[in-house]
Amino acid sequence: MTENYLTLLEESLRRKLQVLAEIQKYNLRQQEIFQSDQVDLDKFDEYVAEKGVLIDKLTALDSGFEKLYAKVAEELKTDRQRYAGQIKTLQALVAEVTETGVAVQAQEARNKKLIEDYFKRERDGIRMNRKTSKAAINYYKNMNKSSLVMPVFMDDKK
Repeated sequence: MTENYLTLLEESLRRKLQVLAEIQKYNLRQQEIFQSDQVDLDKFDEYVAEKGVLIDKLTALDSGFEKLYAKVAEELKTDRQRYAGQIKTLQALVAEVTETGVAVQAQEARNKKLIEDYFKRERDGIRMNRKTSKAAINYYKNMNKSSLVMPVFMDDKK
């Protein structure tokens, strides 16, 4: 019975690695979006939604793994030698999942910086456009007021 649980734990970790790999792909796609000349925010939103689904899967896998491990933890502690090979495999998979998780977090941090920089540039551009528009409007108003002034050197005699 415990061997079946250990096999399920191993499968759960392998699925978690697959989900993390998919998340890494979406992170790379998001990075490409913000490094390109034409930022496609609709595509970015689509990737965020798809990553949300993957994160939900990851959470479910974590929860299932913890529940399953709780069922076999006591037997693994008492009869460690019997399951040594499977335990070693699980430890290697946990280490790989942890390493991949750290890599995903690093990608997320880099993408966050790219996104913040993009929006800062956009805000600065909007601010500059406002200043330019305001200057143009002021110029237009001043020029219209100046056209109301009657020419001083006009000969009224005819």
